[in-house]
Amino acid sequence: MNTLSTTGTRATASTPSPGALTTTGTLATPLREAVEDLPLPAIGEPIIEVRNLTKRYGRNIVHQHLNLDIRRGEIVTIVGGSGSGKTTLVRQVLGLERPTSGTIKMFGEDISTIDPERARLMRTRTGMLFQHGALFSSLSVYDNIAQPVRELGEVPADLLRDIVMLKLEMVGLPCKHASKMPAALSGGMVKRVGLARAIVLEPELLILDEPTAGLDPRSSDEVVELISTLHRALGLTVVLITHDLDAMVALSTRVAVIAERKVLVAAPVEEAAGVDDPFIREYFLGMRGRRALQALPPERRAKLPPAALLPASVGVKPC
Repeated sequence: MNTLSTTGTRATASTPSPGALTTTGTLATPLREAVEDLPLPAIGEPIIEVRNLTKRYGRNIVHQHLNLDIRRGEIVTIVGGSGSGKTTLVRQVLGLERPTSGTIKMFGEDISTIDPERARLMRTRTGMLFQHGALFSSLSVYDNIAQPVRELGEVPADLLRDIVMLKLEMVGLPCKHASKMPAALSGGMVKRVGLARAIVLEPELLILDEPTAGLDPRSSDEVVELISTLHRALGLTVVLITHDLDAMVALSTRVAVIAERKVLVAAPVEEAAGVDDPFIREYFLGMRGRRALQALPPERRAKLPPAALLPASVGVKPC
């Protein structure tokens, strides 16, 4: 199991090997090249267990008897229509909101019953990338990334610098950007800095809220590739909220579809697309959905329902 070191970072078996690092702790080769021969993380035990979850705001019921497991090593994409409660579910998982009823366990512990100190330590095992980066505008790139480490306690300045610069390199940004302010960054760079901050404590669980939103196609592809690389390099479990169908297809181990106040299906995307449900047909079998699904590898594409294989320019009549 991963443990916190005295630096506030977490050592993992899948952290880049010493051969991939220089004596100063920086990367000798780009991370993507350093880990391209590593196997994907093995799927393990559930680290998030949501059982019979109901969430109400007054008379408005957002979730009702919702169930979901997320296992170690997975990339699970949560999809659903606007207002379906994707972000609300994540806020409850993070302990930012309490369910009306039901239970949520993280790393085997019920988050509603643990004491504040245990909750604080559990948060160090989770990294979060917010939709718009949520960088502190008054802090430099360096200080934004360093902030989670500083919150854990005193860390020698030289060691802190090595940690921050290594994380910058891991997300593909030269160290010269460390002194810049967030206002001087492009949208893609903001996402990368946000990712560097999210992984600075080497968490086991990474939650990404619309990581490609607002990016041009090239930057979006680069962020998708970066997420895949970090998943492999750090052995991460990833929860992804996105409307980006291409990112969903490229990254997901499973897709959890929220509709009708519950999770309709949580399965590989080629299986989820075949579920007989009006929302799923509209979401996966429309022109954009079919275009994304047809990018799957041949062995997975063969498992798609016949309607998903129609040319993307052909309309599909609702059942």
